[in-house]
Amino acid sequence: MLRALLAVLIVLALPLSFLSDARAYVNPASGLPRAGTVLRAFDKPEHNWLPGHRGVDLPLEIGAEVVSAGDGIVVFAGMVAGTPTISIDHADGVRTTYQPVHAHVSTGDPVVVKQAIGTLGHPTTAHPGLQWGARIGDDYINPVGLLPTPTIRLKPVRPAGVPAGRPPAGVGN
Repeated sequence: MLRALLAVLIVLALPLSFLSDARAYVNPASGLPRAGTVLRAFDKPEHNWLPGHRGVDLPLEIGAEVVSAGDGIVVFAGMVAGTPTISIDHADGVRTTYQPVHAHVSTGDPVVVKQAIGTLGHPTTAHPGLQWGARIGDDYINPVGLLPTPTIRLKPVRPAGVPAGRPPAGVGN
């Protein structure tokens, strides 16, 4: 009975492990699974026609490689209002966009996470670096939210002179 219950729990847990793999995004400027420095933050407008910033600007040198933030299919590689742009659709319904990026890929190409998709061009606005955007349908989302949440571990503060393994006076008494 216990073996059967354990087998059912393992089978139920397997799909959950695949979910984390499906959301394996990385920072397209560094290839790392963390945001790092953000030069200009996401500022979603109340309505899509209002001013705002529908992505984040990440530090990257002109001519540096830009990588795909996740596995997907290139749905656009070309110019948008004079800016070289790449858009990738991902299996989870997210579309990521990269500007100003001169494409090494073409529309219809499959890409994998961390694959070089192009090189950073000269900024077409006053903001330097890579602009990385994301949306689900018509809803713009903060692309930094696609990255894994960092684990923060705090260590207790031990006063000078108190040996390890022994709580400070007044703690646990």
